[in-house]
Amino acid sequence: MTSNDNAVREILRGTVNAWTDNDPDAFAELYAKDATVTLADGTYLRGRDEIRAFMAAGFAGPLRGTSGIDEPESVRLLGADAAVVISRSGFRQPGSNTGPERRATWVLSRHDGTWQVDAYANSPTAN
Repeated sequence: MTSNDNAVREILRGTVNAWTDNDPDAFAELYAKDATVTLADGTYLRGRDEIRAFMAAGFAGPLRGTSGIDEPESVRLLGADAAVVISRSGFRQPGSNTGPERRATWVLSRHDGTWQVDAYANSPTAN
């Protein structure tokens, strides 16, 4: 693995850790200021502020106490400053070992030397 590959994987670990800590600020800081998120239910978020607000509402309500899951299946570096990641993604309810399973596509790039998520989308898995 290259240092860029490790840095990209570290961002995904950061989203899992922030989710498991139910910390919307730490979660949103991993996203670029103009990032987008598209979820399987049709939710579309534009920008870090919307992402933070959505996660704060979730962690205060139906996502309270849940833990994040993201297991990279593929990390493709697109030059030195961009990457596409495919992962198994979801979350677990407190006390559960299972949770919704989705496949996610992440687009990440370097912003002033720091890797951030530019776009995220997920869908249910069929295989």
